[in-house]
Amino acid sequence: MLYDLYTKNVYKNILTKEVYMNKLHFLPIVLTASLFLVGCVSTSESMKEQGYPAAYADGFEDGCHSGKKAGGSYFDKFKKDVKRFNADKEYAQGWTDSFRQCETEQEALDRKVRMNIEWQKMNNERKDNLEHDALKSLGDIDTSALKSLEKK
Repeated sequence: MLYDLYTKNVYKNILTKEVYMNKLHFLPIVLTASLFLVGCVSTSESMKEQGYPAAYADGFEDGCHSGKKAGGSYFDKFKKDVKRFNADKEYAQGWTDSFRQCETEQEALDRKVRMNIEWQKMNNERKDNLEHDALKSLGDIDTSALKSLEKK
């Protein structure tokens, strides 16, 4: 009976630590994504405050959303004012400048997320193997001396 209680507690502790560690692995992903999303919330306004022409800042913001979409973002839409792009060189320059930059940033973010997921899978497999070995080795422990502690 004590052996059963011991193995249940060990198993419970292993599972609790595993669940806690799984939550910790997603923390960097969530933080990175939040910072990335917050960084572009007011790109156009921020650029205008820094002295960029309004047309360039508007094009930069639209190009960035388009670049993120092209890079794989589920949260952005392709955004391009075609008439303005063809007529306004500053808008077109801003759009073009930011498109490739934001596409590359989105692709890098996606790579990090995929790498974290793969790392977590490998880590979970390693933990499963360790847990299996630990539980297997518990079966080899001589618990006959503990039987004298049981209540009768």
